Amino acid sequence: MQKSAQPSASLLLILTPAQKRSFRKKLYDYFALHGRDLPWRHTITPYRIVVSEIMLQQTQVDRVITRFEAFVAAFPTFEALDAASLADVYAVWQGLGYNRRALALKRIAALVVHEYNNTVPQSVDILATFPGIGRATASSICAFAFDMPAVFVETNIRSIFIHEFYNDREQVPDADIIHLAGQTIDARHPRTWYSALMDYGTMLKKTHPNPSRKSAAHTMQSPFKGSRRQIRGAILKQLSACPNQTAAQLHTHINGSSVATLREIADALCAEGMVSKTGSRYSIA
Repeated sequence: MQKSAQPSASLLLILTPAQKRSFRKKLYDYFALHGRDLPWRHTITPYRIVVSEIMLQQTQVDRVITRFEAFVAAFPTFEALDAASLADVYAVWQGLGYNRRALALKRIAALVVHEYNNTVPQSVDILATFPGIGRATASSICAFAFDMPAVFVETNIRSIFIHEFYNDREQVPDADIIHLAGQTIDARHPRTWYSALMDYGTMLKKTHPNPSRKSAAHTMQSPFKGSRRQIRGAILKQLSACPNQTAAQLHTHINGSSVATLREIADALCAEGMVSKTGSRYSIA
């Protein structure tokens, strides 16, 4: 796709109507042939979209699919999730990592049930204040749950716009990408448009060197093995299976970390509300 003239030193692009149509056609043509069959695209409800969006944060789609189905089977509604114990929620969440997202989902369920009359607010501004939901996730929820034309940027969207419009630049700021996303959004069918964007972006990552590396927002994820993330997950898994353990007892089940490190991380989990502590013993909160 050809770039339009750059109107200012900010390098923001202004697309012609023909360029916008061409770009949309490219993505919709791909989507018609290769659109993914994802479980959260079936029986669309605000609850299923919220669960999928939280699960998809920093996690690949293939890993989310099976866990999503198990999660919504175990907790089919906000009320069911709110009523469940945190230990049960962690048990179903196992395998997804970033366990604080499970806690965030449970807190979201409590908010929806008790403060919003069991109804997800159709507002980006309100949703962005919910636990574990920033503005991008709030916008994505509004687009997929309510078919609202909210404009946002995430990794697939970055990849597409950099590949199509900014392939000759480095350190592309999100402001430039949002500018293009706002110009090209299909405001009549935002849910379908964002589905097409996500699927096209996934294809790009498999067939081209990751375009999002040219984004100013790009960061390399640290290795999981041996990380605090891995230890946190191991502690939560162990306490879900067998609560009321000391750091020394955890040490007998979790290799590669000292008792002092396990105690430090378990205390941090307590501060976050994920684990409780009675004396020197830890359990799921």
